[in-house]
Amino acid sequence: MTTGLTGLILIVDDTPTNLDVISEALSNAGYKVAIATSGERALQQVERRPPDLILLDVMMPGIDGFETCQRLKANAKTCDIPIIFMTALVDVDNKVKGLKLGAVDYVTKPFQEQEVLARVKTHLQLRLLTQTLEQQVAQKTAELQAAQLQIIQREKLSALGNLVAGVAHEINNPVGFISGNIQPALDYIKDLFGLLDLVQQESANFSAAIQEEIEAIDLDYIREDLPKLVGSMQEGVNRIKDISISLRTFSRADTDRPVACNIHEGIDSTIMILKHRLKANDSRPEIQVINDCGDLPKIECYAGQLNQVFMNILGNAIDAVNESNIGRTYAEIKANPNQIIVHTELSGDRQQVVIRIKDNGIGMSEAVREQVFDNLFTTKSVGQGTGLGLAIARQIVEETHGGKLNCTSLLGKGTEFIITLPTQAEHKS
Repeated sequence: MTTGLTGLILIVDDTPTNLDVISEALSNAGYKVAIATSGERALQQVERRPPDLILLDVMMPGIDGFETCQRLKANAKTCDIPIIFMTALVDVDNKVKGLKLGAVDYVTKPFQEQEVLARVKTHLQLRLLTQTLEQQVAQKTAELQAAQLQIIQREKLSALGNLVAGVAHEINNPVGFISGNIQPALDYIKDLFGLLDLVQQESANFSAAIQEEIEAIDLDYIREDLPKLVGSMQEGVNRIKDISISLRTFSRADTDRPVACNIHEGIDSTIMILKHRLKANDSRPEIQVINDCGDLPKIECYAGQLNQVFMNILGNAIDAVNESNIGRTYAEIKANPNQIIVHTELSGDRQQVVIRIKDNGIGMSEAVREQVFDNLFTTKSVGQGTGLGLAIARQIVEETHGGKLNCTSLLGKGTEFIITLPTQAEHKS
């Protein structure tokens, strides 16, 4: 006779006759059988080799069945093993007590072979179903977390994109107004100086009051400096225009399918937005960004999402080099300056683009490096960071674009992130 469901069953009984009867019936049914003649030995055996089910006698010398059950259920390693008590038919109190302690069932003495086999088979099947259900729940939980991650990603990208695009749009109006009026202002200034020259030519002798005012305002200096001042204003406007263009490039809305984009424009716009964090301050010189970019073709991608990945990695690099400055003097940092190197190249027979972003910051331990792409993992304090975790960054690169995002790091030496992207996206029908 076979059950179609096998497993290891531990029989715990101090009576040899009972052990022989039950072990023979179970062995004939195709089960693996282990035997223990006391509660103490049962606990030792279960610790070494957990069975799939335990048949446990109630009345035993030393540790009785109830205490054995209680200890098994208190142990995280053995608490899920189903326990079937073996007890006398009329012993109702013991049956109730056993079920309260966590047993799943009981068989009565004297044993009925078919009853024992039926109950054993039922509870092994239930345990298998429970384990399968737990696996399915874990799988569905992981799928749900991945779906939530995607929703969070879309919401962050959408909110940030809309915000940045709105700011860029609001900047454009006053900047356009100022830029459009600078040249007419220069023309007016030129006309006014021309008029002053004419007045000076026509009037041989100014009054003492006018002459004093000319000297007081230093008219010759104004004549020389005012065009330069307006020219500086023009440079400032041009700078704001560049920032506005970078904001629009960074926040570009993605279509429902990848489009051909210049990856360098996204990197440059991200660096421009982070410029304020790179500038020199009282505690350190400027963080050097070395742009070692190759000649890349346009690649098919979702540019706005990739820009978010660049923002996260570059932001982390800035944090890392700033942390490496702790305890170092300004002169020491200047002698060994903070650097972020951005390198791009074609590889894989020109079918892939590789983007390397490397810093000489504090680096990471191997334990931290192994977790950097885990969902919700962070080494930053509350309120710090860009808001887009590396788990989402990897999802954007690998799942959305079919690429790879890897990281290498040496503690105290620095970190390098390597992004590999196909030049052409896979179009799914």
